[in-house]
Amino acid sequence: MQTATAYLETLNPEQRRAVEHGSAGGLAAPPLLVIAGAGSGKTNTLAHRVAHLIVQGADPRRILLMTFSRRAASEMTKRVERIARKVLGDNAGIMTDALTWAGTYHGIGARLLREYAEQIGLDPAFTIHDREDSADLMNLVRHEKGFSKTESRFPTKGTCLSIYSRCVNGEMPIEQVIGTSYPWCAGWAAELKELFAAYVEAKQKQNVLDYDDLLLYWAQMVGDAGLADDIGGRFDHVLVDEYQDTNRLQSSILLALKPGGLGLTVVGDDAQSIYAFRAATVRNILDFPDQFSPPANIITLDRNYRSTQTILAAANGVIGLAKERFTKNLWTERTSAAKPQLVTVRDEADQARFIVERILANRESGTLLKEQAVLFRTSSHSGPLEIELTRRNIPFVKFGGLKFLDAAHIKDMLALLRFAENPRDRVAGFRLLHLLPGIGSATAQRVLDRMAEAADPIVALAGIPTPPRAGDDWKGFVQTLGNLRYSEWPADLERARLWYEPHLDRIREDAETRRADLLQLEQIASGYPSRERFLTELTLDPPDATSDQAGVPLLDEDYLVLSTIHSAKGQEWKSVYLLNVVDGCMPFDLGTGTSAEIEEERRLLYVAMTRAKDDLHLVVPQRFFVHGQHAQGDRHLYASRTRFIPERLLGLFERTAWPVMPAGSTARTAGQGPKVDIGARMRGMWR
Repeated sequence: MQTATAYLETLNPEQRRAVEHGSAGGLAAPPLLVIAGAGSGKTNTLAHRVAHLIVQGADPRRILLMTFSRRAASEMTKRVERIARKVLGDNAGIMTDALTWAGTYHGIGARLLREYAEQIGLDPAFTIHDREDSADLMNLVRHEKGFSKTESRFPTKGTCLSIYSRCVNGEMPIEQVIGTSYPWCAGWAAELKELFAAYVEAKQKQNVLDYDDLLLYWAQMVGDAGLADDIGGRFDHVLVDEYQDTNRLQSSILLALKPGGLGLTVVGDDAQSIYAFRAATVRNILDFPDQFSPPANIITLDRNYRSTQTILAAANGVIGLAKERFTKNLWTERTSAAKPQLVTVRDEADQARFIVERILANRESGTLLKEQAVLFRTSSHSGPLEIELTRRNIPFVKFGGLKFLDAAHIKDMLALLRFAENPRDRVAGFRLLHLLPGIGSATAQRVLDRMAEAADPIVALAGIPTPPRAGDDWKGFVQTLGNLRYSEWPADLERARLWYEPHLDRIREDAETRRADLLQLEQIASGYPSRERFLTELTLDPPDATSDQAGVPLLDEDYLVLSTIHSAKGQEWKSVYLLNVVDGCMPFDLGTGTSAEIEEERRLLYVAMTRAKDDLHLVVPQRFFVHGQHAQGDRHLYASRTRFIPERLLGLFERTAWPVMPAGSTARTAGQGPKVDIGARMRGMWR
């Protein structure tokens, strides 16, 4: 065991200041904002701060740690234990086991809502809808209100849910949300208000909450001064990671828990705030210090442990032109003479060929494919590259595939468990009844109406006569629900699977592959103490699928990574290639409506550049081929380098062109040279 503060000696001076801020016998410290630059050891610093609080005498049961994924919370807790063990020895495990309030905003919210349910008029047995279930319920209500039969097309269920979610998370009136993000829905504001009111009523009748409700109910709960004092008083220390990605609702919850800021630490980087489409706002972190009197302390972590100094110089140059930011310039001891390359190519086809050539050359030099990544602003930008990679037989994975809970067979199984847990959950019941042969929408509606009217829905279900074409499948369904009514966990999931498998064989393709997912679901379930905990946590933080891995090559242990910039945040690679660094793609055409949108596009470029450790290529196609959507037919659009790299920054890059022409040769551009009518030849073959 180490003594005193020897366990802090691996930290740099700024990290150590953040860790030791206000520490005195575990007492709550004044509010602290840690501005943690890309690659600056943010996670390590936050873990050391939590461990230091515990070592100094803070009660781990009174520490609230909020991260943006349950996995991150789990990894953070393990790291805290490793750090604390250096001082506390075997007692560290006992202490960190008591760090039970570590999780996501939504997970912590769900837990608090169950604990305080009776005080806020909520049934603690509520179930939680994921996004798809919420959209389905929105669609049911939309249909019941007659909006699906309007003369002009009413917004789809997905659009309706997105507008609702933006209103809730951004704490914005519907007119403002529609005006800024959904202008094509401008004529439907009154109807959408009516729809949302009916949607809320339907959720309450069915005792379900959606993802947004976990924050909304929590915010409403701490809007009561007595409850806010009670909940905030449970925690001496509140620490929040990735604060730049929070929305207004999350910020209001935090400030209600700790209105004076005592014991509050938030960590983040305003330069990496890129999730406005999820209602996150950079204002939360920019305005944080002035929420308190005196203002919160600010500590900046600007030493980077990832990239070379030349890469950081270019990234600093790009973000240095931002209109508003916390000033910091990343630096490192990793020197290099190689500047990031700004590569001009003729078109998207040449862009794909250049990247493949460089990737293969790097591989020959000893850099694995998975140590390299190609990043892009939107998923569609990688199409020509994917074709070239496939043609050259280079394995790749593209991030953005289905999540485990989005797979139809998994949703079927979870619907059965949710319906057993809460038989008033109309979306789950509707999905299940449609699995049965001979039962259509009208029959399903009648069954669910009968159940909704009864004091005991399961007893009411057992009393419903067998629908004419359902036969023995109906009896099996009723019997299974009756058996699942009284939970025997985790045996419930095996019982549910045995009922579902015959239906899986009948209605889904690739039944054998999907059956493997069901077995994996059982294995996952065995790690949870109850059905309610399983359903809650799986909905809030789903694992990836096994049979839907978005293209992960099963036979190749090495593969190239393709990713949107949004999905790449938090990751790093030895070599990074950035596609389409031109106006229209970066900034994206749809992201240039306001100054705030343009600034977020600038931050996206910064995030992409700071993913690279040793080698960074920004590729600039000079033209794009556009298929005949205009009167001119097929045509080329000419592009210019992104506005985020103006002339004054060009000295930070090495400018090259590809392909490199031999000395004395003349490049031939498309349209030059002899002309051959290939089309005429092809037509002549059939004459």
